Amino acid sequence: MDKKFLLQLLARQQDKESVPSNDVIAGWATRLIHLLYPEMSTNKFGSVEEMRAAFEILERELLGILNATTACVDCNNRYVAKRFFEHVPELLRLLNTDIDAIINGDPAAKTEFEVIRAYPGFYTLCFYRVAHKLLKLDVPLLPRILSEYAHCRTGIDIHPAAEIGEYCFIDHGTGSVVGETATIGNNVKMYQGVTLGALSVEKGMANTKRHPTVEDHVILYAGATILGGDTVVGHHSIIGGNVWLTRSVPPGSLVYHNPEIVVAENKILN
Repeated sequence: MDKKFLLQLLARQQDKESVPSNDVIAGWATRLIHLLYPEMSTNKFGSVEEMRAAFEILERELLGILNATTACVDCNNRYVAKRFFEHVPELLRLLNTDIDAIINGDPAAKTEFEVIRAYPGFYTLCFYRVAHKLLKLDVPLLPRILSEYAHCRTGIDIHPAAEIGEYCFIDHGTGSVVGETATIGNNVKMYQGVTLGALSVEKGMANTKRHPTVEDHVILYAGATILGGDTVVGHHSIIGGNVWLTRSVPPGSLVYHNPEIVVAENKILN
């Protein structure tokens, strides 16, 4: 192989930041989620002290990852790691509301155990809520790595900066995209193939609200595409399947399109 090409690769390797692999970072988050939901793993603890020790190990691991990810080792990473784990009880509370939303909103959901172990929407929300809190603490890079890990596993792409309220229910979810500046209220149900996207992807819009706001108690059916930072879906609205929406709708709206479907006689059967 060409020596010049190999030298270019070697230089790139030597210049790269010393950041743990995505698998290491995702593994940390997975172990945290397994502590919150032992239904996902074989974890068994005999005492409060054992469980506290497990969380302390994860806090030290997070500190190590933060130190490897930021240019200034221990600048405020100890504070960030401590603050994150202080938030873990609230993280669990939020995720429990998501479980409740699934149990109460999906007739196919029989038990909490089933939701925790088998629902991709809940799995994605676990990683989103961890990533979102890290982003709120100004942690670089890690939130995007965690979100992309969940995206690869479930096909649901939620940017960690998106704001998602309580009792979120993502049903099926494959192919759904929630953009960086999207806001989703409480008690929102979203099916597969939904896009909360931007009208433009110009780089100059990086610091503006580009993605829509979905208020409380809204249902977004499969394939709905809602675009634009000024677009607001009013509370208690229903957005039908395959709707393309680029303007706001008032609370209580029912938005759908009415394609013509023709059912004709099959003459071959005659």
